[in-house]
Parts: sequence; C-alpha cells; structure tokens
Amino acid sequence: MTACDGPGGFSLVIDGRDRRFHSYAARGPGERDDGTLAPTAALGSIAFAPDIVVPAARAMHDRYGSAIYDQYGFLDSFNPTLAGTHAPMTKGRIVPGTGWVDDDYLGIDQGPIVAMIENWRSGLVWQTMRRSPHIRRGLRRAGFTGGWLG
Repeated sequence: MTACDGPGGFSLVIDGRDRRFHSYAARGPGERDDGTLAPTAALGSIAFAPDIVVPAARAMHDRYGSAIYDQYGFLDSFNPTLAGTHAPMTKGRIVPGTGWVDDDYLGIDQGPIVAMIENWRSGLVWQTMRRSPHIRRGLRRAGFTGGWLG
C-alpha cells in the first residue's frame, strides 16, 4: 500500500457496512484502507521480494487484465470493493467485473516499477548507487557503516 489516487471522498454502505472512500491519499492499514490498491506498491518491491512480487503482478494482470493494464503499463490504482455505478466518484470509472479503476498513468509510479524491475534483472540501480561518491558520503553522514560502504 502507498499513496495513490482514489475514487473520491464519500461514504457508501456496501454489504451492510459503512465504507469511507478517499481521493488521493496515503493508504495503509487501518483508517486509510478503503480497498484501493496501487500496483506500484507491489511492483516497486520486486528487487527485495521477487518471490512474492512476481506472482502478485501476474495475479493482478491475469485477474483484471486490460481494465488495469494497458499500453503504458499498470494504471495508478484500482479498488475492487467499489463496484456499484451509483458511487459519487470524482475520478476514474467503474469497470464491470473489476470495480473502480483510475484513469491515470503517473510517472512517479511508472518510474519505480521500471527502475526496480531493471534492478532485479541486472542490479544496475544498486551498482550505480554504490559508485556515487555523493550517495556514499550522505549515507556515512547519516551514520550508516559496513556492508558495501566499508
């Protein structure tokens, strides 16, 4: 979960439960979890947990297909909980069988996806970072030691 677009600021009763939906918001467990998912949150973690992320990406793509994935990759966010067309949404659309889907591709989301896939594939991002004297100096000033800084 991460900050992403949402369907808007409103409440609806779904399956007998009052549900509060948000527009753009930081999302996470608890109060801000309205069921909205951002593919970048999972895919940006591929270099750290490929055994979890690759199946998650395949599952999102296989289950929701072109509703959430198109020519530029995954759309910013989607919410399978919000399936009714009566929702007073401020953006996005309801896709039958999928739920609410944002209509934006955001570079701030696509960038981490592409960078971390390449990093998982070749290690390029981390190798480049390790060679940067500015990053090394900053990490040392922040108190980091050992590992590849040694």
